[in-house]
Amino acid sequence: MSGELKLHQPASSPGGPGHAIPAIIATAGEDAVTRFAEFFTANIRNANTRRAYFRNTASFLRWCEARGLDDLRLVKPIVVAAYVEELQQSLAKPSVKQHLATIRMLFDWLVTGQVVPVNPGASVRGPRHVVKKGKTPLLTAEETRQLLDSLDTTSIAGLRDRAIIAAMVYSFARVGAMVAMRVEDYYPQGRRMWLRLHEKGGKHHEMPAHHNLEAYIDAYVEAAGIAEDRKGPLFRTAPRRKGELTRNPMGTVDVWRMIQRRAKQAGIRTAIGCHSFRATGITNYLENGGTLEKAQQMAAHESPKTTKLYDRTSDQITLDEVERIAI
Repeated sequence: MSGELKLHQPASSPGGPGHAIPAIIATAGEDAVTRFAEFFTANIRNANTRRAYFRNTASFLRWCEARGLDDLRLVKPIVVAAYVEELQQSLAKPSVKQHLATIRMLFDWLVTGQVVPVNPGASVRGPRHVVKKGKTPLLTAEETRQLLDSLDTTSIAGLRDRAIIAAMVYSFARVGAMVAMRVEDYYPQGRRMWLRLHEKGGKHHEMPAHHNLEAYIDAYVEAAGIAEDRKGPLFRTAPRRKGELTRNPMGTVDVWRMIQRRAKQAGIRTAIGCHSFRATGITNYLENGGTLEKAQQMAAHESPKTTKLYDRTSDQITLDEVERIAI
């Protein structure tokens, strides 16, 4: 694109080193370029959020440039509203709302940096979207046990995978929090073992280990011989050919691929992902008399509304009622 500058960002920033600054930002001057770069590098710490927001920002600014808007001051509420309206033709409502939130946050940052006088996205309303039930596929207790029991525990990789799946089920752990764990994050307190989960926003969330989870992690750590490597990653990659653990931590994509492979081997037909085990654990907890308030605390949710999305206890009731149709 003509008129672009090059921003030499750290490798963790969206697009990597040398990512291009949009022309509409470049022509606004050095202060605008600096402020734009700081929005992603200094203001947003989570790498996944940074990449998503950068993609949304780049999409909007390219859209503006394609319509002859070469000055940030020309971006008015009606422009943002037109963009949101166009997005609704191709994207789901949650995605449109995320794009609008990105625009609002970016221009808030530019306003406080005195690059532009007002935020054009502040007065624009996004599409109404109400969610009362989550869509994450989950497993029944029987399917979860089937999957855990199907793993080959004569291999280190099998012991590792059983511990990973169990950690997500019994501690309601997000996959990102789990793969960030070090060996020292599995520690004794009193008579039980605990997990220190590295949650979003740099927060630590501590959970006591279920007796099954404790047995699975103990077996894995002992077989892997990593108990003394306290600062090393707890869940490590294991190349298939060698079958031995490396000292590299597993990534979220590694876990997702493992789950797809293991589910297929176990004959699980439900299209599950990493988040399925978090939803499975919360639902099973509630089915067995757990309270929503405690589930919220255990899942480290800010709002009980978020926890309620994982509550699928009504699914079986609905199925039972449907089966009453005697035709």
